[in-house]
Amino acid sequence: MAQIAKIEAKAEIKCSPAKVFDFFKYKLKQFPNLYPQAFKKVELLEGEEGQAGNIIHFEYVIGNETMAAKVKTEAINEGEKSITFRTFEGEIMQIYTTFVAKVTIADGYVTWSIEYEKANDSAPTPDNYATLTAKITKGLDAYLLSQI
Repeated sequence: MAQIAKIEAKAEIKCSPAKVFDFFKYKLKQFPNLYPQAFKKVELLEGEEGQAGNIIHFEYVIGNETMAAKVKTEAINEGEKSITFRTFEGEIMQIYTTFVAKVTIADGYVTWSIEYEKANDSAPTPDNYATLTAKITKGLDAYLLSQI
């Protein structure tokens, strides 16, 4: 049986951690406007924005492939400024049987931790997701700084 593995991506930010945290908590639906090359659609399907337990539908481009996923906001930790997202449906679940992304904002950095379990031995490490999260974080930081 495969084991759960973990990779991390870290991006430096100049914006206040509270602004970045609030964006990830309440404004994910804006990603297609900010990153149309990476996000085609982000839609809240169930629950409320900013609340654990909500279900979000993502249509995104990874590599040259457009994919879709349903993601549950599993936990929101205000003190730690972290949000945990668990993917439970979509093409990604054919590659990984477990895919959990946690974003933590602290000390001038955003850290993405991705825990995954490969569906089979030929499944790749999700480095492309780590690269995408770091790139998006840098762009988000620049966008939020321009909003001051």
